[in-house]
Amino acid sequence: MTYKKFLTGMVAGLALSLTAISAQAGAVLDKVMKNGTITVATEANWAPQSFINDKNELDGFDVDVAKGIAKRMGVKIKFVTPAWDIITAGNWSGRWDMHVGSMTPTKKRSEIFSFPGVYYYTPASVAVHKDSKAKSFKDLDGKVVAATTTSTYELYLKRDLTIDAAGVPEFKYQLNPGTIRSLDNVNTSLDDLRLGDGVRVSAVVGSLPSFVEAKKNGYPIKVLGDPVFYEPLSVAIERGDDELAKNISAAVTAMKADGTLSTLSKKWYGVDYSSTK
Repeated sequence: MTYKKFLTGMVAGLALSLTAISAQAGAVLDKVMKNGTITVATEANWAPQSFINDKNELDGFDVDVAKGIAKRMGVKIKFVTPAWDIITAGNWSGRWDMHVGSMTPTKKRSEIFSFPGVYYYTPASVAVHKDSKAKSFKDLDGKVVAATTTSTYELYLKRDLTIDAAGVPEFKYQLNPGTIRSLDNVNTSLDDLRLGDGVRVSAVVGSLPSFVEAKKNGYPIKVLGDPVFYEPLSVAIERGDDELAKNISAAVTAMKADGTLSTLSKKWYGVDYSSTK
C-alpha cells in the first residue's frame, strides 16, 4: 500500500469515527425522554446520603436530589445500587444513565465522566475511636488508616488527589499512615474502627456528615482536628452526551435558585452545605 493510500484511509477512518461519535451525541437523553424514566445509580449503605429506610425504600439526601432532577426533567426515576468501585470504573453500558452519589470531580475521573451539576460541598474529616489518645494528625503517623476504595479519601491518603472544580479551598497532606486500609464503604471502615482503637484501624478518613450520622447511631467515634480538605459533590454522567449534561445542569441550577438544595441539606444534615462559605 502506498503512503498516499494509507493516509487517505486514515483520514477516511477518522471521519467515520467522528461521525459515529457525533451520532451518539444526545443518545442517552433521547432514550431517557423516550422511555420517560431516568435510571440513577447511588449507594444503598451510606446514610444520610443514601440508605434503605424502615419501609425498605431508598432514602436520603442524594436520593432526594436525584428525584428533584428527574422531576425537573419531566421523567420518572428508577434507582440501582451497584458498588462504588463499579460506578467509578465507567463503562456503564446503559445500565444506568446518571450517578447521584456524592462524587467529587477529580482530574482522573474527568477523563471518563462529565460533572454537570455540583449540588453541595462537604468537609472531609478524620474519625478516631472515642478512646483514642491521638490529639493531632501527627499521632496517627505510621498507623492503619481506612478509607473507601477509589474514593477521594483514599486518593488523599495516597497523596494523589486533584480536585477538578473551581472555588475549592487549597489543602495540604497532613496524614502519614503506615498502612492504608481500602474498604467497600464508609460503614465498613467505621465497623472496623468501632472494634477499638488500633484493633483493625486507628482512624478513618471520610465525610463529616457520615461521621455525625454514625455518632447518632451509637458508633463510639470522635472527629479529630479540622477538616483535611473540602470537596464539591456532583452529579456524574459518562462523557459524550452534552444534551443530557445541559438538562441536568439546568435542573441543578433551578434547585439552587429556588432553595431546594438548601432545604434538603438542612433536612438531612441540619446544615446548609449547598454552597461554600
